[in-house]
Amino acid sequence: MSKLDSSFDFPRSAVSETIKRNTEGRWTPNTDAWTTEDGLVIKIEVAGLRREDLELTMDGNTLRINGCRTDGCRTGYTCNFLIMEISYGEFESVIELPDGYDLNQARATYQNGFLRIDVPRTAGGNS
Repeated sequence: MSKLDSSFDFPRSAVSETIKRNTEGRWTPNTDAWTTEDGLVIKIEVAGLRREDLELTMDGNTLRINGCRTDGCRTGYTCNFLIMEISYGEFESVIELPDGYDLNQARATYQNGFLRIDVPRTAGGNS
């Protein structure tokens, strides 16, 4: 596994920690991305969701992942939290891929709470 080269421009939508966990319940899942000889791998932590709860859309070099994690555990209860670190509600992650990768040929798998998206290099793409 190789790390993203520091010269590799991989912008994400600017979302601060405060906005991630705001009162409307919108959040951004933790994401890792790295390059391989074959392309780019994006791994997103979305535990507690079913595959049907995820929506992936592409527009040019932009990959958008949407979904909603509901909190069925607290329904009907009044709760006084001691710790609250798990985010619930709607989420969105927007990732701008650099040139040289073919989102139309990307493959997504979901296993054990992780969404993995493998994006191959384009023919003649950078190495």
